[in-house]
Amino acid sequence: MKRRLLVMFLTISFISFSQSKKTVTIGILADETPVENEPLLEKLQNEISAVVGQDANLVFKDPIENGFDLDIAKANYLALEASEVDIILAFGVINNIALYQQKTYAKPVVVFGSVNSDFIPLPEDQKTSGVNNIAYIIAPLSYSKDLDAFNSIYEYTKVGIFVDGYLPEALPIKELFDTYFADKESTYELISLPKNGDISNVIEDIDAVYLAGGFDLSDTAFKTLVSTINDNQLPSFSANRKQDVEKGILATNQPESNIDQLFRRIALDVESIINGTNPSELPMLLEYKNRLSLNFNTAKEIKFPLRYSMLGTVDIVGGENNFIPENAYSLLDIMDGVIGRNLGLEAERKNIDLSTQDVKTAKSNFLPDVSASATGVYLDPKVAEIANGANPEFSTSGAVGLQQLIYSEGAAAGITIQENLQKAQQETYNAAELDAVLNGSVAYFNALILKTNAQIQAQNLEVTKKNLEISQQNFEAGASGKSDVLRFRSQMAQNMQTLIEAANQLDQAYYTINQLMNNPISMEIDVEEAVIAEGLFSNYNYQDFYNILDNPKLRPNLIDFLIEEAKTNAPELRNIGYNLAATQRSYRLNAAGRFVPTVALQGQYDLELSRSGVGTEAAAGFPLAPDGAYNFGLNISLPIFNQNLRNINRQTAKIQEDQLNVQKSNIDLNIETNINSLVLDLTNEIANIQISKIAEEAARESLDLTQNAYSQGAVPLIQLIDAQTNYLQSQIASANANYNYLLASMQLERAIGYFFLLNSEDKNQDFLQRARTFILSKN
Repeated sequence: MKRRLLVMFLTISFISFSQSKKTVTIGILADETPVENEPLLEKLQNEISAVVGQDANLVFKDPIENGFDLDIAKANYLALEASEVDIILAFGVINNIALYQQKTYAKPVVVFGSVNSDFIPLPEDQKTSGVNNIAYIIAPLSYSKDLDAFNSIYEYTKVGIFVDGYLPEALPIKELFDTYFADKESTYELISLPKNGDISNVIEDIDAVYLAGGFDLSDTAFKTLVSTINDNQLPSFSANRKQDVEKGILATNQPESNIDQLFRRIALDVESIINGTNPSELPMLLEYKNRLSLNFNTAKEIKFPLRYSMLGTVDIVGGENNFIPENAYSLLDIMDGVIGRNLGLEAERKNIDLSTQDVKTAKSNFLPDVSASATGVYLDPKVAEIANGANPEFSTSGAVGLQQLIYSEGAAAGITIQENLQKAQQETYNAAELDAVLNGSVAYFNALILKTNAQIQAQNLEVTKKNLEISQQNFEAGASGKSDVLRFRSQMAQNMQTLIEAANQLDQAYYTINQLMNNPISMEIDVEEAVIAEGLFSNYNYQDFYNILDNPKLRPNLIDFLIEEAKTNAPELRNIGYNLAATQRSYRLNAAGRFVPTVALQGQYDLELSRSGVGTEAAAGFPLAPDGAYNFGLNISLPIFNQNLRNINRQTAKIQEDQLNVQKSNIDLNIETNINSLVLDLTNEIANIQISKIAEEAARESLDLTQNAYSQGAVPLIQLIDAQTNYLQSQIASANANYNYLLASMQLERAIGYFFLLNSEDKNQDFLQRARTFILSKN
């Protein structure tokens, strides 16, 4: 019986509560309600419902648009005021103006419009509207302050101020800018913003863009607008929101997002009105701090002079990276560039050319040696007179000589030796080419690591700025001392210095790449991202190699295969092989070769060209020598004792052979050691890739939790700093793990003398097939 009475009492109480709960109808006025704003409208309604809670049943009417027409806006308000709505929410510039001109209000109205605070000359002590039934929500928007902030980062000469077409008629906007620029050296041009965002025909004589309108531009129109601005390398500034910067506008003075704060204020105002508060008593000012934000990618695209002094006061954001540098290199680009243009390799190629000349010189010993000479003689007449015509007083003669080596063991050995030395020089170049490719790879990954480090340091600076804001809020609320604020200011300065150093180190890495590729050192370049099994690396079986390495059962056999491949491919071993062949040929020359004679053919033809003076005619009875005569001879020579040089040279060749064999053994040992060590490095990096991801995610979550706890006074300053430092280190480790793995892969490829990226798909498949066959045969 008691239980029945209790149930009946609760039922009656619930029915009575439901009947007493009033219904509140909310009407909404808007300048325009594009489809993309529907989620925001739903979010606002949810926020109001959550704040009002059980105080009332809420009914939301569909928004009424005015199409940016002031007369329609006034009519919409009067129609809504005459309807059954209890509270009116009004948004937009036109509705703001219409309601301001209305003067009296029969029903509670809450107005938020994008009317700039420059047009609202409020007394400093005025906090509410003071007008019955209307509450204004005024955000800290100011064209004047925006232009001051814009000028602080870029001293424009003539700025184009783009506004929506209806605005100059609705507000005294031209008078405002005339007044602002009256005492400035710079000037402005007020330009109506087209709906399609194409401003290409109106920006010829401006050097900067201030976007004071365009909040409702479509995504396509906004992209057109941004592309036009940045293609013309014009610094730009948005009065609307930080999202504009993330989409490619250079800078803004608006914070990250104030939409949540705005919706919460509207919800609180609605709750207060439902509970009986007159809107005239509600606070007007929506307090949030402006903060200058700048898009780093846009700055690079338009070659904006980004000064280090900005880092302390400006939030540097990445934004949408629509900018692709003209010289953005992939790893393959750098490899090919190093091979084609590196000056060190060019010098090595000249050594090959010189060794080719040495071969030609050696072979020239078997080519004929032909010489010609001419002689003019004046002889004492007394001698000429008694020479019986054999030696006249004046005579000229010519001679042609021929020497032809038939065979020489030294000359033959010289050809063989020089040919082997030329091949050895080619292998020296091949080794230098592999080293240069590796150096290019190292420079590429170093640049990627430093680029990522600079980005992470920039993010860490933003975390410090956020922590500074939290500490300032705690200090203002009395939850912490000023020492926390000072500590984060100090840390922010340190973070700025670290970021500057990171940026300078990245520039140095770019200088190294330019040097390796024989580019102008100061040429602006970038490096493309590198990820295992993605992009460039997806086509070169790095993932297959990764999978084999990650299998501990296959790894020992893989090492044996790689050592075998390395010894086959190593140009250093082939270089020693050719030098050994040259040394052994020198040894044979100075051993049995010394008993092989040298055979040569020689001949000469002499011709008397003229004779005159005393002694020209021979005496009677004496024959006159012919004008021309020739001779031929065969020369065979065999050195019997050449100062013992043959024995000395033979001993020297033997020592050189022994030395080369020792070097070969040492290279074999180095190959085995390097490959084993590099495989261990790769397995370490495989573990780092996985572990660092987990560590980074845990550190990020820990930082979020610690920031929230610190903002509530639940944890001390040092714990927040530790969480931030841990997150910074885990970010760097996670980002670099992938690069370190690929860099170690490049080092291993250099050790085996085979770069996957420089070979065709067929050759790479053949390499992997040989590896699989070798590994399976060992199992």
